[in-house]
Amino acid sequence: MNYSIEVLLEENDDFSSFLKQKIKEFNNEQSVPHNEVRKKGSVQPINIVVMNDTNQWIGGITAEIYWNWLEINKFWFSPEFRGRGLGSLLLDKTERIAKDRGASKVLLTTFEFQARTFYETRGYKVVGEVKDYPPGSSYFTMVKTLI
Repeated sequence: MNYSIEVLLEENDDFSSFLKQKIKEFNNEQSVPHNEVRKKGSVQPINIVVMNDTNQWIGGITAEIYWNWLEINKFWFSPEFRGRGLGSLLLDKTERIAKDRGASKVLLTTFEFQARTFYETRGYKVVGEVKDYPPGSSYFTMVKTLI
């Protein structure tokens, strides 16, 4: 079997898409839950957008529901809108939507310098930690059971 190796030191969207597709195919073959959720098209996206009075995006949340889990992917606010309760409002709204759609648990990741404390006050528990990533900090996986 012949092959060659090429090193690319810049972004390559085509190659990244190729690997993503091949990993997806492998996961579908090896994991019934992966295959079923993709067959049924049952990944349910949630996107909540927050805009200022001139309709410019100032933050929001993106998430997906599958396997009875809510996975929070992105959650951010412009600094001048932080500390006003918007984060709690959006997280509550996202959790309610997910619960209404059958989710019973939530998964997210955060860095130590981001929002670990915020999530802990909202009932999330650390289930995994990568120490010194980035150097001098930690990266956390957190979960919560929706009641």
